[in-house]
Amino acid sequence: MSTFTRVRSLIPRLSNQANRLHHNNNTYYRAAQAWRQGSSVSTPAPMLTLTKAVQSSFFSTSARRMDPSLTTPVPNPVAPEESTRNDAHPEEETKHAVVSTFDLFSIGIGPSSSHTVGPMRAAKIFVTDLKEHNVLDKVSTLRIDLFGSLALTGIGHGTPDSILMGMEGESPETVETTTIQSRLKAIDDQKALTLDSTNRIHFDPAKDLVFHYFESLPQHPNGMRFCAFDTNGDLLATNEYFSIGGGFVVNERTQLAHGENVFYKGEHDKESNKVIPQTRRNQDLATAALPFSNATELLQLCERENMTIAQVVYENELRWRSAEEIREKTFAIWNTMDNAIKNGCLSSDEMLPGRLRVRRRAPGLYKKLLKGLYSTTPLYKDTQILQSNGSASKDALTNQAQERGIDKVLPKRSVKRLMLPALDYLSVYAIAVNEENAAGGRVVTAPTNGAAGVIPAVLKYYLEFISDNPEQDIMEFILTTAAIGMLYKRGASISAAEMGCQGEVGVACSMASAGFAAVMGGTVRQVENAAEIGMEHNLGLTCDPIDGLVQIPCIERNALGAVKAVTAAQLALNGDGHHRVTLDQVIETMRQTGNDMQAKYKETSQGGLSVCVPVC
Repeated sequence: MSTFTRVRSLIPRLSNQANRLHHNNNTYYRAAQAWRQGSSVSTPAPMLTLTKAVQSSFFSTSARRMDPSLTTPVPNPVAPEESTRNDAHPEEETKHAVVSTFDLFSIGIGPSSSHTVGPMRAAKIFVTDLKEHNVLDKVSTLRIDLFGSLALTGIGHGTPDSILMGMEGESPETVETTTIQSRLKAIDDQKALTLDSTNRIHFDPAKDLVFHYFESLPQHPNGMRFCAFDTNGDLLATNEYFSIGGGFVVNERTQLAHGENVFYKGEHDKESNKVIPQTRRNQDLATAALPFSNATELLQLCERENMTIAQVVYENELRWRSAEEIREKTFAIWNTMDNAIKNGCLSSDEMLPGRLRVRRRAPGLYKKLLKGLYSTTPLYKDTQILQSNGSASKDALTNQAQERGIDKVLPKRSVKRLMLPALDYLSVYAIAVNEENAAGGRVVTAPTNGAAGVIPAVLKYYLEFISDNPEQDIMEFILTTAAIGMLYKRGASISAAEMGCQGEVGVACSMASAGFAAVMGGTVRQVENAAEIGMEHNLGLTCDPIDGLVQIPCIERNALGAVKAVTAAQLALNGDGHHRVTLDQVIETMRQTGNDMQAKYKETSQGGLSVCVPVC
């Protein structure tokens, strides 16, 4: 366990001076824009520096470090390609909901997409900016400020740990999870941090990591601020980031049309060596192939083009990548999901980390289930898809995509019927994923880490007991669920800090309901109906994790979400697609409900189970 847990016992250090650093973001960004208008685009933006008045002998070095607001606001270290949006022509901004499936689903580590994956990405972005502007080697120390939900539940969610790993140059997709705790212990013992694995600086977590428990930044509850100082204690650079759910990270300067869904899922464009936001803007403009902004438009689009929901998503993806790349990325997502189920079911660990001392249940439940199916020693049934170049099935699918059209890649479905009991299998698969997530293992944001077990559990069950064409079924399921996730991200939010758990497990249940209905042969209206039912009966779901850990009630809640998803799909499939409440209406209801929900029920551990259940 990280030594940062003792920070919980400290009195919140709410420094009014430090809080003035970004008291007026508009002023900060107006200064940045003014600098751009008067400077060459090819010239790197200057760093945040101290004024002459602050550098006078009247102020000490320690005073300058504690009061960054005594600086002149000038542009943050970002690449010149990252121009701010053109406010003079807001009508030209795209208003659709379409983002890439592979931004909505991303591979990361537990226990939280908004509190672990997002902060790690934000820290990585910050050090990348410092490196791009040749000031990384000038940094002597850092100050990290966490606000709102990130402060209140950050310890249990691993927020400080993930930020430090990001500062050292790690990414959620590639960080070696088995070494994180030993590296954090070394940072704490040695009071040193290695920025981007190259610049070793002084960093004392007890002093340089500040939790603002009872204060939130205005843009979003999950706010964080990074400040870099030189050897004299002068402020070199600073920025604020907001983790808006699902691993997405934004800041004030880069907000675009639909909540900037996709721009900070990665830190760098490897091919062009340009900072990724400009690339993401180009991608955003390319989504005009089959755009939709809500469920009504999506249904009309499917019926007009005689396409399934998955086919619409697939056609949009073809604007950015090849058919083979879509296939490989989709199967990589599923293989990671399946690995999470496998690791959870076969884990030899008895307890999950944290002082709740929660026992792992998936291994025991899985053994009991398999004993009822097999007379021999129970083994895990592998449903992963091979991706070797010599795969005959791969070549067949690729040829279908390139030569025989989209109906061969994602054909219309024949109607299937659910035959086997689902509850036990769905539950154990979902529990397995979320126990892995709680232990800091590798999972897929689906659409978040806190809800990472619902979609894998439903798809795993379908592949094991119903599917007759796993490769096509995986693509159909994941692309369909992605479309529904896009609608929630456009129309409401997938952040528990904004919507409560209805924005996480509720959305995952709705997505899985749609995916299951699709692979069972449902019409597009039955699929939309399934998604609506999946959310309608999760409205008002609160997020109240005990001790700030993504364990209780999160793990069981995923199991119930998976069961509810299959039930919702079956209800929709037994109808003709006509229903009174539409998916658009339930998404708007969810948004309003989340806005009306008290903050103590939105991932703050200040209400609900988190205050009614004793920790020890």
